[in-house]
Amino acid sequence: MQLKRVVVTGMGALTPIGNNLEAYWEGLRTGKSGSAPITYFDTEKFKTKFACELKGYDPADFFDRKEARKLDRFAQYALVSSDEAIADSGIDLEVVDKFKVGVIWGAGIGGLETFQNEVINYANGDGTPRFNPFFIPKMIADIAPGNISIKHGFMGPNYTTVSACASSANAMIDALNYIRLGHCDVIVTGGSEAAVTMAGMGGFNAMHALSTRNESPETASRPFDATRDGFVLGEGGGALILEEYEHAKARGAKIYAEVLGGGLSSDAYHMTAPHPEGIGVVKVMENCLENAGLKPEDVDAINTHGTSTPLGDVAELKAITKVFGDHAKNISINSTKSMTGHLLGAAGAIEAIASILAMEHNLVPPTINHSVVDEQIDPSLNLTLNKAQEREVKVAMSNTFGFGGHNACVLFKKLG
Repeated sequence: MQLKRVVVTGMGALTPIGNNLEAYWEGLRTGKSGSAPITYFDTEKFKTKFACELKGYDPADFFDRKEARKLDRFAQYALVSSDEAIADSGIDLEVVDKFKVGVIWGAGIGGLETFQNEVINYANGDGTPRFNPFFIPKMIADIAPGNISIKHGFMGPNYTTVSACASSANAMIDALNYIRLGHCDVIVTGGSEAAVTMAGMGGFNAMHALSTRNESPETASRPFDATRDGFVLGEGGGALILEEYEHAKARGAKIYAEVLGGGLSSDAYHMTAPHPEGIGVVKVMENCLENAGLKPEDVDAINTHGTSTPLGDVAELKAITKVFGDHAKNISINSTKSMTGHLLGAAGAIEAIASILAMEHNLVPPTINHSVVDEQIDPSLNLTLNKAQEREVKVAMSNTFGFGGHNACVLFKKLG
């Protein structure tokens, strides 16, 4: 069958470097760090005392008090970012066939703060099981797309993909395929996460996954740098409106980019460590190129997973060199996690948005905080170090990988 074309017609972002799409791009363009000392709880006894929290976010700006109490922060972030994306798309909610509008969302963890606080309250009580009646619906990861659909009356496919840090990229690929096959006209997709909590920080610290650069949090996320010592935890949400091309054209929608394809693979190697030869990462990029009908030399830019971990960064760059060969040195490679930190299940969404904005503005955001060359990394690669680079970007790739060996890759193309 002839697959339908899929385009991006709206975007929304709630990130540690900007609380809307415009502010997010400004943060990316200028190389802004979102990392700072944690304000949500006392970090005195924690190994890592900083994270990429949202700045100036107040639930009261978006929800009444009663509604906010029913929503974990990850679900709030989903509603805020998706509302911006829906408004940005200009879609008429009174006219669109809501049976053909779905919501496919990504969250790696879901309501971690809700779970943490309910358990603490129970442990501090007298043993009587007094739990908030909203405990379960606040916690479950699928409540985010559920609330989006309830708010707007969208009655198409509705679920959450959970594949750790690849979750929202998985959601975008599922959304792409539902529209390609003609099952939907429009899908709200993306991801959100709110893991900057005592449990989140403590858990990742126990794994030795987080940077402990407490003396300089703003420089702690340093992908590709020889002194990198772990990732910086972030939070927020990103949303994209994926729409069938003819449907978008018929209503005169602004089109940001075409979604050309997506790839998936598994490392089948280790719970948390990447395969040392990057076999799964090689395969996911090859799968994505094949799915999109592109050759390696068609790709202009890659927003890497680039978490700032000693093993992961090297494995990914080796995989890029293997897939793209001599063309790898012509690709603008970057890691926007150097600015936003790692948003876990929301990473794929906000990084896809960064890739699309790079195409729109012909500007590749920098990989900030680089100072010491890693001799394990091929020096011929252009890692967009410390300063944004102007160039035409016609095709952009976005990589996301998750604990458990989950790999996802999405390709976007500029129209016209």
